[in-house]
Amino acid sequence: MPHTTVDFRSDNCGRAAPEMIAALHAVNTGTELGYGGDTLTAALQTRLTQVFETPLRVYPVPTGTAANAVALAASCTPFGAVYCHAQAHINTSECNATGFFGGGTKLVAVDGEHGKVSADALLREIEGAGVGLAHKNQPAAVNLVQATDMGAVYGVEEIADVSRVAHARGLAVHMDGARFANALATLGCSPADASWRAGVDLLSLGVTKNGGLLTDAIVVFAPDVAANIGYHLRRAGLVWSKMRFASAQIMAYVEDDLWLRLARQANAAAGGIAQRLSALAGIRLVAPVQANELFVELPSAQALEGLQAEGILFQRRGPRLARFVCRWDTGESECAALVAAIERQLGTATTPQANGAPS
Repeated sequence: MPHTTVDFRSDNCGRAAPEMIAALHAVNTGTELGYGGDTLTAALQTRLTQVFETPLRVYPVPTGTAANAVALAASCTPFGAVYCHAQAHINTSECNATGFFGGGTKLVAVDGEHGKVSADALLREIEGAGVGLAHKNQPAAVNLVQATDMGAVYGVEEIADVSRVAHARGLAVHMDGARFANALATLGCSPADASWRAGVDLLSLGVTKNGGLLTDAIVVFAPDVAANIGYHLRRAGLVWSKMRFASAQIMAYVEDDLWLRLARQANAAAGGIAQRLSALAGIRLVAPVQANELFVELPSAQALEGLQAEGILFQRRGPRLARFVCRWDTGESECAALVAAIERQLGTATTPQANGAPS
């Protein structure tokens, strides 16, 4: 059994990056106006305008769920429909926060491979939605998760294809970028190319899962899409009182490409594990490993139970399916311990029957 913690539960289980903690210390002096009226939050607007190469508004918020739900609520109506992949985080893991903050906004699942919304499938859903019929929810927005909840990364053209379908029919395009930096590190393009240039109107910018402490952000590229977002945030109680401390984290996050460096470290750990696992018989990677997540199907439920018995920490996503997430601070010893544990379980696992539990 491992003698140290081997933790692949999620990328929010790890440490905060030292640079983020240093940023908090640096601004912990003097006095500043609250609720975003401070000089640092104003400077953050300027800095992200430079990073994304376009005028924008940034709203630091406590969580990614808050970012997603309020961004969508501000760009929809209570009778609107938000199209997302069935496995999207807003559909599976946020307790219908979009519907709550949107006053009844409905989520509609759209097909696509590896957690990606297909542009063709989106078009079919919109065309069959009953636009103009008072009996039906009206198409309002589409949600893309980058990287997806299966660990895949949308290419720039894939984002643009979905955005063209959405915009041609009056829908806003929202990107859940909880792992936007991980996707950006994989794509190797500019933040602008991976967002507003490809048609994204609003971005939930993830910070916490990539070395942050206590903040994420909503970035609004198209102000007319969410003109009242400030009111939505205030009513929801999601405006930081001492906002300079939230802004300091985001400022440090993008400074000197820290966000990309941390993401590359997490991605490299996942890629290294995937390479070693691909050489083993009896397991299957059910989605491409393009960021920092691996979805691994083992030959039996017994094998997963064996990993848990060894003290390996991870999330089960089915009888034989495990999700392993690499953090920015995932070390080589953890990666090696995980692979070794899987090898041991492959040596003891029994092959499932043909009518065994599906993955």
